[in-house]
Amino acid sequence: MTTIPKDTNAAPVTGSLEAASNIAVVGGGIGGLVAAYWLAKAGARVTVYEASDQLGGLGTFFQYRNVSLERFYHCMLPSDRHLLGVLRELDLEDHIYWKETSFGFMRDGRLYGLNTPLELLRFSPLSFVDRIRVGLTGVWGSICSSDGLDNVTCVEWLSRLSGRRAFETFWKPMLQAKFGDRYHEVPALWFWTRFNREKGGGKRECKGYIRGGYRRIIDTLAQSIEAHGGTIKLQAPVEKLDLTADDRLVVKTAHDNPQEFDRVVVTAPIGFLRKAMEGGQLTQVAEKIDSGIDMQGVVNAVFMLRRGFTKHYWVAAIDDEIPFQGIVESTTLLEKADTGGVHLIYLMNYVHRTDPRFHQSDAEILEAYMSGLKRLFPDLQDDDVIDRFVFRAPFVEPLYTTGFQQRKPPTVLLPGKIYLATTTQVYPEVTSWNGAVGLVRKAVDELLLAK
Repeated sequence: MTTIPKDTNAAPVTGSLEAASNIAVVGGGIGGLVAAYWLAKAGARVTVYEASDQLGGLGTFFQYRNVSLERFYHCMLPSDRHLLGVLRELDLEDHIYWKETSFGFMRDGRLYGLNTPLELLRFSPLSFVDRIRVGLTGVWGSICSSDGLDNVTCVEWLSRLSGRRAFETFWKPMLQAKFGDRYHEVPALWFWTRFNREKGGGKRECKGYIRGGYRRIIDTLAQSIEAHGGTIKLQAPVEKLDLTADDRLVVKTAHDNPQEFDRVVVTAPIGFLRKAMEGGQLTQVAEKIDSGIDMQGVVNAVFMLRRGFTKHYWVAAIDDEIPFQGIVESTTLLEKADTGGVHLIYLMNYVHRTDPRFHQSDAEILEAYMSGLKRLFPDLQDDDVIDRFVFRAPFVEPLYTTGFQQRKPPTVLLPGKIYLATTTQVYPEVTSWNGAVGLVRKAVDELLLAK
């Protein structure tokens, strides 16, 4: 078990608002809940609007046996100072446990560990020279400046550093696994940030999880919001955001009468916002949001097994015949008390919401994924599988293009009125709960300064 020093956490948000401040938070994911928690603590009357029937966003859960499991895999890293800071505020930090984890790469039916220089030197799909160049790329990525990397693609940058052959064999499949046929547009800054978050400048990989699952974080935040006088509304999709004649913000849902607010913090997917503001007093404000920003989705299968396959937490499955690109063996990190006693794996396929694979039936997806697992692990038997489930999310991460730093929406959309903290703004930080909390911190700070 690894111990993480506590002096890396972010300082709590400080500031206060007059009790009359009435603030709406749109979106009940981790960003919305943390924003509402901080604002309620600062003295505002907060109302959270969540479109679905469950809080948590990509951290939503399902009940399995006697535990709550995430629909999409989650973990923490020692560098997640924003998230860890919030967990310290909530007295949850001591419930986190940490373990060393590792990364594997499957190609042509063979599993390779890629966590040490020696393992890389044994990676036979690359020539010896290309292995050296890939290793040097990793070293350079951990020490070089990020200046200018937003304006060059991963394809250009990685091909220049590792060579074209190594890019095609090693880097390209992993980029395709995340972004599909849009991989060639992704800026090198995305890779640089992700690499440095995961590897921490070359240190041994380490990940954390919280006892009771991520539901524990969600429930604790919700309880804290309500304890400070806040209101949480589920199944309350916001259809209209507008201004009254006396400059008050109006929020309208499908089932409630319009409500007036002094300020609004939006943490929900950015696509809904332009639609909610168009045709009213905020039409020109809506035009500040780049309508060309699109989002990648994911089809995720959760398998409960009697046994595991590898010692690695995350394995890239690079094979054209496999319908998923990643295997997360959560049980290499999670304690059995948090998995209901089963071996838990997640199989991910990142696809756009318009892709036919996103709309396949659960039965079709599970059959294809099971066939893929048997191809990778021929000794897998049907009775090794205890249960399996499918979950989809249409808006996971932006489809980045070069110059994305200039394209992402501003934190302050309408000074003193509308503040944004959405997934499209986290970049260049990695899209994660930590990135969401860090972004919300900026939005709340801006709001408190403008009080």
